Amino acid sequence: MTFVVTDNCIKCKYTDCVEVCPVDCFYEGPNFLVIHPDECIDCALCEPECPATAIFAEDELPENQQNFLELNAELADVWPNITEKKDSLPDAEEWDGVPDKLEHLER
Repeated sequence: MTFVVTDNCIKCKYTDCVEVCPVDCFYEGPNFLVIHPDECIDCALCEPECPATAIFAEDELPENQQNFLELNAELADVWPNITEKKDSLPDAEEWDGVPDKLEHLER
């Protein structure tokens, strides 16, 4: 099983989760983070660290977020690995909680 970064991370990109990951399975795009499903060890350390509540265990993924499981796997294969906390995006607080942000995902 893996953890999955979902819609609410888009345009926020808080990296608190990255700092606690013992296996460095996060990958960074311009305005979103993903978890590599083959590298995640299901330790659950990242989920409570996400200020945007955008990380879910695969088996607890909301129905309307199921597409993010495949999206995480796809983008983790092309984006660079991130291993240290960085500042969130400048307008992250404004975007936190905005629904249906997939159209704003920058690849």
